Amino acid sequence: MYKFKPILKSTLWGGDRIIPFKAIPIDVDHDVDINQIGESWELSGVEGYETVVADGPMAGKSLNELVALLGDRLVGHDNYVRSGNEFPLLVKFIDARQDLSIQVHPNDEMARQKGKEHGKTEMWYIMDSQPDAKIYCGLRQQITPEDYNRMVANDTICDALAQYTVSEDDVFYLPAGRIHSICTGCFLTEIQQTSDITYRIYDFRRRDKDGNYRQLHTKEAAECIDYHVQDDYRTHYTPQKNQRVQLVSCPHFTTAVYDLDQPTTLDYSRLDSFVILIGMKGEATITDDTGQQTTLRAGETLLISATTNSLQVSGTLKFLESYV
Repeated sequence: MYKFKPILKSTLWGGDRIIPFKAIPIDVDHDVDINQIGESWELSGVEGYETVVADGPMAGKSLNELVALLGDRLVGHDNYVRSGNEFPLLVKFIDARQDLSIQVHPNDEMARQKGKEHGKTEMWYIMDSQPDAKIYCGLRQQITPEDYNRMVANDTICDALAQYTVSEDDVFYLPAGRIHSICTGCFLTEIQQTSDITYRIYDFRRRDKDGNYRQLHTKEAAECIDYHVQDDYRTHYTPQKNQRVQLVSCPHFTTAVYDLDQPTTLDYSRLDSFVILIGMKGEATITDDTGQQTTLRAGETLLISATTNSLQVSGTLKFLESYV
């Protein structure tokens, strides 16, 4: 079981909720503005932004170094064949004090055409957000590529997007190609492919701290957009206590939520994959089948190796479980 040092990122739109949520001492030097942290990269194998093991015998090793050392014992046989020494998922906490840009991500095929290894399919799990927090997700009306170009040019592209007021425990699945944006007041967990490809479509004509408009990728985005319109883009599920509740299952990841207040065994004996546990609320003791023990609290992320057959969870804890 491994915990990693988070990578905190100051952003134009970031807020001040990540530090208290993760219980990070405010006097710790993270070389970032603690009042404008938009993202905490919890588990990352993105080149140049690799999280490192926080403690134990592997302390100081990056996530991808850990994969290189342990191979399929850490990630599972099929995952290692597909991804090699690059860890396949990226986990973030995101705090939006302002709207993020309207954006889209390419799928694997499109990414490879652009010289990148992976596209970016992702999901959001909404945490304790502001009462009026909203997100954009998908098209609410049919548009053509010509409509898209015209609406971006005349600042009306948001009119074509489905918008949702969100609350805690809402879930949205965002396959590559789906236009989206996180809006003011949202606090959420993002689970995604290991990729940092983002094509900005529209940025509300905002300027950065130097007075410049941020770069847009209108043409690249147009090549990636899925123009299919759905009636509802929200992921619907029924919360249950002390049971596994599946949220999303796709080729890139499977994610479930647990809301536990009694001792529970998680059985991974038939799963050939790493498992990520992401603390949402509360605290519990996690004990694996070898007797190794750790604590998982809200704001913490734990990586479980593929060789682990089972975990005992004792405490009161809501958490996400994700694997490939």
